[in-house]
Amino acid sequence: QAQLVESGGGLVQAGGSLRLSCAASGGTFSSYAMGWFRQAPGKEREFVATISWSAYNTYYADSVKGRFTISRDNAKNSLYLQMNNLKPEDTAVYYCASRVWGDIAMEPASYDYWGQGTQVTVSS
Repeated sequence: QAQLVESGGGLVQAGGSLRLSCAASGGTFSSYAMGWFRQAPGKEREFVATISWSAYNTYYADSVKGRFTISRDNAKNSLYLQMNNLKPEDTAVYYCASRVWGDIAMEPASYDYWGQGTQVTVSS
């Protein structure tokens, strides 16, 4: 069973940058599509970005396109999310997730394993 642990969250001013990491263990990370999601207080969990097992395919939510970059290092069993030009509306708990079967996906229900989340707060 895969386990995922996010890190790298914190408090940053608008316009700043953060890099989130997700360390995977207990599964075959290099064969899984991976995704980042976020959930703000009082809102549903929403899709942020996804990447195929080979990193050949990536897809982003319109709200983060051009500002966020998803990447992975299969040799290190790690997933990353580089977030630039952060905005107050990016404030949320960010989760990484793995999908055992299938390619990239945007629906949370398509993912099998989830991390515990890391808080990102962007002040104006």
